Amino acid sequence: MIRALIETSLVDWDGKISMVLFVDKCNFMCPFCQNWELILHPEKFPVIQWKEIAGVLQRKKGWIDGVVLTGGEPFVYTKEIRELAENIKKLNLGLKVDTNGAYPEALKELIDKKLLDYVALDVKAPIDERYYSAAGKKINLENVRESIRLLLGNVVDYEFRTTCVPGIIDEGAIDEIGQAIKGARKWVLQVFVPNNAYKEEYRKELDLSYAPLLKKFRVCAQKYVSNTILRGKV
Repeated sequence: MIRALIETSLVDWDGKISMVLFVDKCNFMCPFCQNWELILHPEKFPVIQWKEIAGVLQRKKGWIDGVVLTGGEPFVYTKEIRELAENIKKLNLGLKVDTNGAYPEALKELIDKKLLDYVALDVKAPIDERYYSAAGKKINLENVRESIRLLLGNVVDYEFRTTCVPGIIDEGAIDEIGQAIKGARKWVLQVFVPNNAYKEEYRKELDLSYAPLLKKFRVCAQKYVSNTILRGKV
């Protein structure tokens, strides 16, 4: 289940020092995914058992603030993620989950059990048929909507994230996504990194118009979410 680990990260949870754990499955296959090799060829990476994870956490006790579960999509492993979350909380550490929003019931369960401290939910495109291109397949859009509603209820700290992929995200898309998450606590517009994208057509070097566009996107987004930030290097 866990196939990769970053012992110490300063960038995966704003304001916190974290360990990052990567699961090896996803129900999406986004064409701009950076971790596609982990998903398509998990056998290339060793399985990391809880004993090893716990050993690192104990060694770094007092240094790191918490653990980030990412992937892949953590909630593909609903039962295993719940058990992992329980083990992490027993060590009095914070827990953040990165999710695509496709498993609202699993997300709600961990929130209700007070096992989560922070959720980062990717909103990849306007939530209509365009989402299928961004996700790489046809998905249940109502599940994404339900996860968004859950977070907008302010039952746990959270952020929405949108990776600004040329050809998928433009100012119109930002406007439509903004309407869907209006009033959110935080919206992060992420810089697209083309180098290792899953689909070759997304690996093109970004042109000079990209940086100014991001600033325009942010201005548009702030009409709906005042706390909108840009994340990543242009």
